[in-house]
Amino acid sequence: MTDRAYGREASRPRPITSLQNDRIKAVRALDMRKARRETGLFVAEGASILVTARQAGFKVRTLIYEPQEASGSVARDLIKSALADHAEVLEVSSAVLAKVSSKDNPQAMLGVFDQRWGVAPDANTQNADDLWLVLEEVRDPGNLGTMIRTVDAVGGRGIILVGNCCDPYSRECVRATMGSIFSTPLVKMQREEFLAWRVQWPGDVVGLHLRASDDFRNVAYRGPVMVVMGSEGPGLSAELTEACSRRVKIPMAGKLDSLNLAIATALTLYQIRGPHLSI
Repeated sequence: MTDRAYGREASRPRPITSLQNDRIKAVRALDMRKARRETGLFVAEGASILVTARQAGFKVRTLIYEPQEASGSVARDLIKSALADHAEVLEVSSAVLAKVSSKDNPQAMLGVFDQRWGVAPDANTQNADDLWLVLEEVRDPGNLGTMIRTVDAVGGRGIILVGNCCDPYSRECVRATMGSIFSTPLVKMQREEFLAWRVQWPGDVVGLHLRASDDFRNVAYRGPVMVVMGSEGPGLSAELTEACSRRVKIPMAGKLDSLNLAIATALTLYQIRGPHLSI
């Protein structure tokens, strides 16, 4: 599959009813990580998420919709905007839409977008109340999507993915972000690269660790703060644990000794960002 499959030549919607259409096959292929990596593209579903993408400055490359289901004013505005941007707009049958949409809670509209990857933040330009989340080898796309959404909710600056993490642009992860994928900067770094960059960080580097002795609620965090979380099973590696200036834990009274990663992350981020949030 080549980028040419997503040309910008159409001036009006193109009707497609064949399941074997090359454009449909190309969009369907984006369910595979290899295709997303090769093209730099990803799929987002649902009119509300597509509106969020447009508001965040993302321009749709290909817009696919089923006319009987996507007939409201929001859908019409999205189609008009896509055509104005010279995007490819495909009006498809219900059978074709079923082929390219997710099996769970399918939507009447979906869009293909360019992925965006940022660079490591400049440690010298961070404000005292800035917060970044660092995730080491997170493997569950649902967890990752929820954490992207949480960083957006607390006003975090972005997320650094360290090592072999799952793909934030997978369909499952994008869906779990509820649109925050379009407003939360993402950075990829290898472990050695991160450790070399980390020495510049002027504030606390906070790691959640089962063997920590400090209650995460009783620490005066020195900003800007980087919160470092490990993978769902092994947790933080020894190297990233050592790189933390503070190691904290969430107290628990039950029989379990750990929480779901996304929940633990949300508790920690809200604890740190709480003083900066208001209703």
